[in-house]
Amino acid sequence: QGPLVESGGGLAQAGGSLRLSCRSSRAILSVFSPATMGWYRQAPGLEREQVAQITGDKITNYADSVKGRFTISRDNSRKTAYLQMNSLKPEDSGAYYCYMMTTNDQTFWGQGTQVTVSS
Repeated sequence: QGPLVESGGGLAQAGGSLRLSCRSSRAILSVFSPATMGWYRQAPGLEREQVAQITGDKITNYADSVKGRFTISRDNSRKTAYLQMNSLKPEDSGAYYCYMMTTNDQTFWGQGTQVTVSS
């Protein structure tokens, strides 16, 4: 098991919704709460794109391509971050990777989860 465990990807129709989860493993539970959490996505033939992030103070930031459709949140008691994806588009398809950036600049990654949106 890696430092971050992702779940929730899959297949959705355009206009549909999916929710991704990113849970901290036991090894890094203690650094979760102040850390910045986020997701990147990678589609074939395209550059990696940062989708969303949320700081330890719950300040959020989104790529222009997902603003108004995606919502990132976190539950520090569950050591889990979430990415709620609504109004999905085929161009949202790709591999989604969550990450954690700690206060001492360590970065941990999830294993990735595939999102496929059909038109």
